[in-house]
Amino acid sequence: MSSNTSHSFYQELPVFQQGLSELLSTDDSFQAVPTDWHVIVTDVKNSTQAVGNGQHEDVNLVATGSIIAVLNIAYQQNILIPFFFGGDGATLLVPSQLLAEAMASLLQHQENTRSNFGLELRVGHVPVSELYQTQHQISIAKWEVDSSFAIPIALGSGLAHAEKIVKGEDYELDQMYSPHLLDLSGMECRWDKIKPPQDTRKVVCLLVVITDDQTARPVSKQVIDAIEKVYGSRMDRNPISVKRLQLDASLTKVGRETKVKLGQQNWIEVLRTILITFFARFFYFKARPEGRHYLNRIVDLSDTLVIDGRISTVISGTAEQRAALCQHLDQMEAAGAITYGVHVANESIMSCYVRDREDQHIHFVDGADGGYTRAAQQLKKKLGLSSR
Repeated sequence: MSSNTSHSFYQELPVFQQGLSELLSTDDSFQAVPTDWHVIVTDVKNSTQAVGNGQHEDVNLVATGSIIAVLNIAYQQNILIPFFFGGDGATLLVPSQLLAEAMASLLQHQENTRSNFGLELRVGHVPVSELYQTQHQISIAKWEVDSSFAIPIALGSGLAHAEKIVKGEDYELDQMYSPHLLDLSGMECRWDKIKPPQDTRKVVCLLVVITDDQTARPVSKQVIDAIEKVYGSRMDRNPISVKRLQLDASLTKVGRETKVKLGQQNWIEVLRTILITFFARFFYFKARPEGRHYLNRIVDLSDTLVIDGRISTVISGTAEQRAALCQHLDQMEAAGAITYGVHVANESIMSCYVRDREDQHIHFVDGADGGYTRAAQQLKKKLGLSSR
């Protein structure tokens, strides 16, 4: 693994074009994150309680917004950065030159979240150099999911440790940040809850923690191999399908998106968005070739797998498949290699970041009833941790 101190570190990483199992078979494609980069962590505090109170869509959108806020800043400076969606929060890696603007925007997002939804969004960052000094590593590779869609694959305990620091009761931001305009342009959340492709399937939200940092790569490979053996390829197990996509132009749905994007309710924007959504539903997606292309690309560009030192994935499959996978994971857990949490839902939800409708869009997927958060609750019980 080589080190690099350039802001173009992630952009210059070669894209691994073979299967994920092959990527996890060797160290060659992974590089250490530069020491002058920072880990940014956002997390909705007491998300388990919020989900239990029916705020799972609020929690999900707030987490999505925290990614989009930083991506828009990076886009303006032509810098590519890795990010990881977690259902009730997010983790991003940024070079030093993006840190101040990113943190200022996220603090505004934090204030908007508190005033609009009554939710407390933790926001913090940890220097990569500090993580390395405490023997927590982060190595990263770029894996091609689709010809226009590559995702980061991270190994090591560094990102999880950064999250632990930011979630700590004694954590405080180390400096004040000048106000920066919060830009959540491109955020969309207009899809209704999405049923699995077949009626015989359920949506499974799975979280896996690797016990030993030294065995992260081979153990991650073992988990991915088990998932692919039982459920098939990424597309075979994708919970999103074109035939199940339905736009939701309700006041509740559109109003929620508007409050997150603008920081307050704007009824003119709500009405405009409702009209656009009705147009898309009854004309654009049905009559226009580019609309049908966009629907197909939504399936291709759905973010259903996150590897950030842990493994988080949303899967569609049968009860028999779920039992077979859990049996394998139980064996790995009994051997001390992993700890895992799982939650089963009837539907999934999706929030989106759309720069253009050709190929520059990504769709964040979670269980419709707070799947990742509920799976994390089970995982924390196994680890003897509190749900906060």
